[in-house]
Amino acid sequence: MFKILAQDNIRQTTSNSELILVENISKKFCRNLKRSLFYGIQDIATELIATKRHSEILRHQEFWALHNISFQLNQGEAIGLIGENGAGKSTLLRLISGLIKPDTGSIKVRGRIAPLIALGAGFNPILSGRENIYANMSILGLSTREINDKIENVIDFAEIEDAIDAPVQTYSSGMAARLGFACAVHIKPDVLLIDEVLAVGDIKFRMKCYKQLAQLREEGTAFILVAHNPHVILNVCESSIYLSKGKLITYGNTVDVIRKYEEDLCMVNSDTSSHIIYLPAKPESASMGVDITSLCFKNDRNEIIPALFCSQPASLSITCKVNQKLDNANIGILINALSGEGDRILYITSASDDESLQLLPGKVEIQMQMPYCCLLPGLYNAKIYIKQGVQSLDIVPSFRFVVKSDRVISQSLFYQPRTWKVINQESGKS
Repeated sequence: MFKILAQDNIRQTTSNSELILVENISKKFCRNLKRSLFYGIQDIATELIATKRHSEILRHQEFWALHNISFQLNQGEAIGLIGENGAGKSTLLRLISGLIKPDTGSIKVRGRIAPLIALGAGFNPILSGRENIYANMSILGLSTREINDKIENVIDFAEIEDAIDAPVQTYSSGMAARLGFACAVHIKPDVLLIDEVLAVGDIKFRMKCYKQLAQLREEGTAFILVAHNPHVILNVCESSIYLSKGKLITYGNTVDVIRKYEEDLCMVNSDTSSHIIYLPAKPESASMGVDITSLCFKNDRNEIIPALFCSQPASLSITCKVNQKLDNANIGILINALSGEGDRILYITSASDDESLQLLPGKVEIQMQMPYCCLLPGLYNAKIYIKQGVQSLDIVPSFRFVVKSDRVISQSLFYQPRTWKVINQESGKS
């Protein structure tokens, strides 16, 4: 059962106090290792002789990993970090956790921070799991007495009781990651920095992780979460930051930020100059009997369209050159999301739909007609093939397309076609 009161409690908690204040921070790196070492020595010498460093100026072969970033994190709040690889997300978490220092700007932190950036990375491989718990949780700020009170809960959560007294070097990567996660969440931190670490272990353990994070959130712990899967961000974070090449593009409501990110991703990766792709004709000696010559989408009026719209009817049009009659041709379509983690979204075949397709010699158009497009807004890639039995006749490995929407549905995992109806029931007589 859902209660409106829960939302009110969240709002009161997030406005309670400020835990992290990031003001105009910038961080630069050098692309050349030798020059980077030289710059490091130069900077140390500058600090030793108390000379002013010009940190705001880029030197030869340096670049801004982050540039003029500002935001704040309040108690109980969850902020998502969104952006492509190399945008600066992990660098920002490392700055907040104190692993590296900013070149310009300031970061003010109040409370205990637990960085879940590289689970198990700080474990000593020679020490046992139990000994590493004491070492790891001490670094995170707990006293020996506090660790004694929590260690059994940590071991139970990590589910590695049988191996807890064995050296960590004998652990699998999954076991080490579980132990690292268990240590971090059991210190009851004020702030959790989470960098793509919610996929540790099997599905049962991931469910346990999400449950533990939800409990910490209710107790006032704030999150900064990095995840390439937008649905994880949507389910956890009310606010998000979109970074691109070290710059803050937008900051605000998660739904709006993800929509902006996916729009930019589509503009960068999609070919907007043409609404149909043509494939070069194969020589007769290389043809297997049928060749795909063009791909496009069409609306319900059979007009070529530049993009699909969620909840709107459309057809995938596959035009082929057929050199010989084919009975029982099988069309297969594998669709992956490019705006998330590249997960497979759909696998459709005409054979699984019990459709027996007969292709006659000549030019043939095959349409997969969709009464509704159920894909969420974003960028997708389709692999399309034609088979007869187990023999592949032609394959198009990459057909990229965009799905848009004229309504807010981004918080769903998929679009459900539906209608609404009110049934008036006659009230009973007392």
